[in-house]
Amino acid sequence: MSIPSITAATSTQAATGPRAPWRDWVALALLMFPVLLVAVDNTALTFALPAIARSLDASGVELLWIIDAYPLVLAGLLVAMGSLGDRIGRRRLLFVGSTGFAAVSAATAFAPSAEWLIAGRAGLGLFGAMLMPSTLSLIRNIFPQPNRRRLAVAIWAAGFSGGAALGPIAGGWLVEHFWWGAVLLVAVPIILPLLLLGPALIPESRDPKPGRVDVPSIVLSLLVMVPVVYGIKTLATHGPAPEAFASIGAGLLMGYVFIRRQRTLARVHSTDHSTAHRTAPMLDVSLFGNRVFSTAITANVLALFSFNGFILFLAQHLQLLEGQSPSASGVAMIPALIATVVAGLLVVPLVRKVRPGFVVAGGLMLSAAGYFLVAFGDHSHGPSLLLAALLVLCLGVGAAETISNDLILGAAPADKSGAAAAISETGYEVGSLLGTAILGSILTASYQGNLRLPAGVSELAPAAATNQAGETLAGAVELAGMLPAPLAEAVTAAARTAFDSGVHVTASIALVLMSGACVLAAVLLRKVPKAS
Repeated sequence: MSIPSITAATSTQAATGPRAPWRDWVALALLMFPVLLVAVDNTALTFALPAIARSLDASGVELLWIIDAYPLVLAGLLVAMGSLGDRIGRRRLLFVGSTGFAAVSAATAFAPSAEWLIAGRAGLGLFGAMLMPSTLSLIRNIFPQPNRRRLAVAIWAAGFSGGAALGPIAGGWLVEHFWWGAVLLVAVPIILPLLLLGPALIPESRDPKPGRVDVPSIVLSLLVMVPVVYGIKTLATHGPAPEAFASIGAGLLMGYVFIRRQRTLARVHSTDHSTAHRTAPMLDVSLFGNRVFSTAITANVLALFSFNGFILFLAQHLQLLEGQSPSASGVAMIPALIATVVAGLLVVPLVRKVRPGFVVAGGLMLSAAGYFLVAFGDHSHGPSLLLAALLVLCLGVGAAETISNDLILGAAPADKSGAAAAISETGYEVGSLLGTAILGSILTASYQGNLRLPAGVSELAPAAATNQAGETLAGAVELAGMLPAPLAEAVTAAARTAFDSGVHVTASIALVLMSGACVLAAVLLRKVPKAS
């Protein structure tokens, strides 16, 4: 299969004459507001959970659904919304999603019950699914020239990383100074600039021959993603269980049915030239036959896999073993998250001298190097080594994500940029969930298998607390708080040893995966030409 050059410029805007360059960059700035909103929303609410539990008297199961309702609906609808944007207009879908997201955020901020809040989070998932694919696909059409598009994608990724860094700090500050609903209410002022200025400055784009929307495909996409995401989150929360594997299996089965339907619709679509009546496939599965596209998607998934897996155990280490507050832990991670932004911007000119595939491979290798420091380093003397490893990993993630996203957009036809962007966003979600579920499950299993509590604990502490200490690091820290000083220190030391053993195992597995991904990218993307 021939590999398309990412330097081939394809103009997809309507024939309205050339736009002034400043309008393109102002449009990009406006597109950063929904990106920032989604990124902040992803991380900020976690810090409001204790306040939500107290205010709404939410149970543990309800708290889990408050967090899980959003990504379940979001992941289930990303591909459908990306395809819908290609049909009805990406800008139109962005404005609908932004308006809905702000309205639902405002209503949910004053939720009188946990059930109301869960429903609101599901609504945010619906409108959030309209935002991210729309922003990325609009960038593809606003910046048809590859070099400008690559810089725009880097800025887009920087906005997402910046929002992720801002989320914990903003969430902690808002809860401390106002109330938990302020974390959701802040969506309204963030989205206002886009709604006020966007109609005049952001050009509309759509597939010129879209065909009819296939409702069964939308339902099938939900039946694919929701069970898979639910199963992965169940694995992350409760470990291996028949329910989790059954859910994932059901989703994969629906995935087979979904792909069969898309191929059937594609055959009919190619032979039926009646635009008014033909039903187009929701997803052009032939995109995955493009080696550049499929490899770049894989690189995206693995980059997010490594990042979220790392954050999982680093957050526990900082808060439970180093005694830092959640907001202090967020501040400690800021230099590394800034490195993600810097790396994404620096690789833009680099691909003019180095083939993009080697840049992606280099980014994945840096991620592997970060895990190498964790797997073979001694991080029992404070967090400095782990934070340095995170810095190295984030440099790699920033480089790999920026170029892989550009390759995804450049490899897909311009009129299918919404669906391509949605696939990229789905890769983000799946990579994040897999990193948490797989590496988190391994970490938990290793901790449970290696924990050796000192003698005498069972006589001084309740059995429930002792059992919980055997399950999680948080349980061990809570148990230590119930014991006299010498025994408490022994419990903390035993928990640290068990947790560190799990971190070493987890990091070693991630090191192998990232190294393999590096080789894969270097081999399969080696023929993609340098930028001109």
